[in-house]
Amino acid sequence: MRRILVTAALPYSNGSIHLGHLLEHIQTDIWVRFQKLRGHECYFICAEDTHGTATMIGAEEAGVTPEVWVEELRQQHITDFDAFAISHDNYYTTHSPENEHFAREIYKKLKANDAIYTATVEQLYDSEKKLFLADRYVRGTCPRCGAEDQPGDNCDNCGATYAATELKNPRSAHSNTTPVLRSSTHYFFNLPKFEDFLRTWTESGTVRPEIANKLKEWLDGGMKAWDISRDAPYFGFRIPDTDDKYFYVWLDAPMGYMASFQNWCDRAGINFDDFWNKDSLAEVHHFIGKDIVNFHALFWPAVLHCAGYRTPTSVRVHGMITVNGEKMSKSRGTFINASIFREVLDPDTLRYYYGARLNASMGDIDISFEDFVNRVNSDLIGKFVNIPSRCANFLLRHFDSTLSTKLSQPELYEEFSAKQQLIEELYEEGETSRVVREIMALADRANQYIANNPPWELAKTAGREQEVQAICTMAINLFRTLCVYLKPIVPGLIARSEQYLNAGELKWGDANQPLLGHQLAPFKRLMSRIDLKQIDKIVKASRDSSADDSDSEQSTSQTIELAEFQKVDLRVAQIDSASVVEGADKLLKLELKVGGESRTVFAGIRSAYDPVDLVGRYVVVVANLKPRKMRFGTSEGMVLAAGPGDKDIFLLSPDEGAVAGMEVS
Repeated sequence: MRRILVTAALPYSNGSIHLGHLLEHIQTDIWVRFQKLRGHECYFICAEDTHGTATMIGAEEAGVTPEVWVEELRQQHITDFDAFAISHDNYYTTHSPENEHFAREIYKKLKANDAIYTATVEQLYDSEKKLFLADRYVRGTCPRCGAEDQPGDNCDNCGATYAATELKNPRSAHSNTTPVLRSSTHYFFNLPKFEDFLRTWTESGTVRPEIANKLKEWLDGGMKAWDISRDAPYFGFRIPDTDDKYFYVWLDAPMGYMASFQNWCDRAGINFDDFWNKDSLAEVHHFIGKDIVNFHALFWPAVLHCAGYRTPTSVRVHGMITVNGEKMSKSRGTFINASIFREVLDPDTLRYYYGARLNASMGDIDISFEDFVNRVNSDLIGKFVNIPSRCANFLLRHFDSTLSTKLSQPELYEEFSAKQQLIEELYEEGETSRVVREIMALADRANQYIANNPPWELAKTAGREQEVQAICTMAINLFRTLCVYLKPIVPGLIARSEQYLNAGELKWGDANQPLLGHQLAPFKRLMSRIDLKQIDKIVKASRDSSADDSDSEQSTSQTIELAEFQKVDLRVAQIDSASVVEGADKLLKLELKVGGESRTVFAGIRSAYDPVDLVGRYVVVVANLKPRKMRFGTSEGMVLAAGPGDKDIFLLSPDEGAVAGMEVS
């Protein structure tokens, strides 16, 4: 028996559980359920990721303490995960005594091993809020292309990366004031010191080859020391022997795996050291998204190694989610929260769809709503559930739901049982999409068997009742084997199937142990077909929910004086020509007629408009905006548009009759 500890990435305390969270937690849960079904000692550990400025600000805006804020979100997340049958053994919190203990203890070990040093850094500081600003809380003008309202680490317009201190006209996202530059002493983990160790570790089979290759690129490019501190005020754990320095959230977040497991060990009577000691023979597997590979496959193993703990057995990486070929969008209603989905559809439908799409690679997964509906109806209803549906009434009517005492075609049953080893290997490797293909191929065989020996035809002939019972017994046993194979993926559906089979919870070994001479329970519908109208309902509810959030956010916008607004010169303009800008994925170059003059404007609307469709169109332009020099040319104004971005960009146009050059007031 193997001893296995499994973790999924910690959801951050800043919102609801959505389809993206569920991808990872369903993937992890399938693997955990498979290991437990095989009889291994396996624990699934996770926690709420609670620390950081975002939590502090969110709690402040909600009028509660950070502790109350994160606990409310934790309980919401537990409710959502439970609804989707995510079987965490412990879903704890990083704001815990256990995690503070590990953060302080590991820090002291890192310091004792000469892996910590201090250095002076310059950061932008919000004098009104009295806090240092993380990059994402600084907005300003890109120092490369001149695009406005860009975040403090990279430009959405030209893709340039830079330090927040390089932004032009920076402002705080918290107070909208201009930040000032201040110096501060920060604590650093000397990551480059562990380069040799990490090269060996990343090539030892702990990650898949494509991940190892990416990590090698980072290692070859030269690693930098990791800033592990933040200045007060900050919601987190204070660094020992300091008054105003706190551990950065990414230091104590992965330690949350250890803290959550310690909490579980204390309650369940498990020896923590058996899993985390340097010489542990147990397994530790991390399931994560590809966006946090560097944290889990470089920073985290280096910290564990330096502190004298074991390193992970594997880091399993999945890709990101798109919906109908695009990023999840609140305005389109495709940014779907777990709570909305489960109100309309059986969570097992999403578990099955994810299982049918997931594999061991880190390729992105696109959710097609039409494909989702078709797969569920075709596979789960048309193939799997169809097997007992075609037999249950005949067994009930003629045999009081009792099965025969022997199999009529044992060689067919053995064919199904013989697939167990392959399915085991595929589950172990994380190739659930191939698991599903194998299971559905067997389901096709079972349905073909019934079609070749139709009980509804045999039942019409007197004296053939035993043949009917034998055929139905054979079909039910094939169905039972498929139930064993599918159990990690759709536990709710299989639980209902187990009630019908009336023989207790299925074990992995039941796949080759036929059920004979046994009375089944009354058959009840196991699952209903779904349709696109239900998807439309989910999308509409998601869009409405996002609109409510947007209205709430907009109601808190800062006000300005009328005199300030009157400084803006808005004019009607006509688009004379439009063309793409080579090297800029988001920009179109517009030549505008504004009264008696022509202007060139670069607009970030390429994702929403074909240049050909824009020629001749009237728009509204800010005419007195200071010209901006960009690497593609000079932009002499700004066209007005609404929407969140991507394909949801909507140019503002005047009513019919307006002419170029007219003032908008």
